[in-house]
Amino acid sequence: MDIHKNARLTLHRREALAQLVRFQGRTLNSAAAEFKLSPKTAAKWVRRSQAGHPLTDRSSRPHRLHRPTSPESVQQVELLRRQRHTGVHIAQRTGLSRATVSRILRRLHLNRMRDLGLAPPIIRHEHPHPGDLLHLDIKQLGRFGPMRLRLDGRRRGQSAGSGWEHVHVAIDDHSRLAFSLILPDKTAASAIAFLRAAVAYYARFGITIRRLLTDNGHCYRSAAFRATCAQLGIRQPFTRPYTPRTNGKAERFIQTALREWAYARAYENSQQRAAQLPGWLHHYNWHRPHASLNQAPPITRSGLDGNNLLRHS
Repeated sequence: MDIHKNARLTLHRREALAQLVRFQGRTLNSAAAEFKLSPKTAAKWVRRSQAGHPLTDRSSRPHRLHRPTSPESVQQVELLRRQRHTGVHIAQRTGLSRATVSRILRRLHLNRMRDLGLAPPIIRHEHPHPGDLLHLDIKQLGRFGPMRLRLDGRRRGQSAGSGWEHVHVAIDDHSRLAFSLILPDKTAASAIAFLRAAVAYYARFGITIRRLLTDNGHCYRSAAFRATCAQLGIRQPFTRPYTPRTNGKAERFIQTALREWAYARAYENSQQRAAQLPGWLHHYNWHRPHASLNQAPPITRSGLDGNNLLRHS
């Protein structure tokens, strides 16, 4: 129920007031004094109760306007708005006040420019089959531990175990199945170890990686990493320099991981945060709805048989 913010009585108290006067023989003045109201307000609620009307607050909007805006003016405002005129320009053209034009546009749901036309369709670029392209990227996160405090409560030095750790991520272009490991650095050796682990992970779902898309980082440009790709039969194109949007699926996955895993709660230390990563990845791949997949989880696009026991892993 909508009650005025300065109302002295709730619905229950208004009914009690009316019952006191109508059925217990109390006078309006004594009932009003007991409920700390004016006799006029008490008479209003009693009168409405006798007429069988609800004891809720009525709208203060007038039934009739003294000088309402004509339908012709409203139609002219709408026509000018659909021609992309601003509210100020419409007010100048029609002779209406800017406040009146603003109210009309809000009532017509045309007060924002984006409401004037249909939103452009979302064009999603993706390869037709799982394994056609795998996006790789690395996100650097700070390590942390319990902070040492002075006797006066101030922080002292760096937290125990401070430094950096590197979250290596992989995401399949077609299915959006994701894989991630936390490694101590982003050297070629770590990148190769992660690539082999990712290939083995996707092989569990019957997905063979055929192409790899990475940025131009030193670890991905190294001869050892290129040799590993050749050994695994994987082509390795690179993104355009200083153009992260060309590796957009990996960038977007990193944003989601930071929001829903890394910064989702206050961890006591980096080890506790790392321990939560496998569980979150399982939720992302098997249960979390994905907007680009019509709110289905990525596992539905893996080609995995619905009866496969891997769904319980």
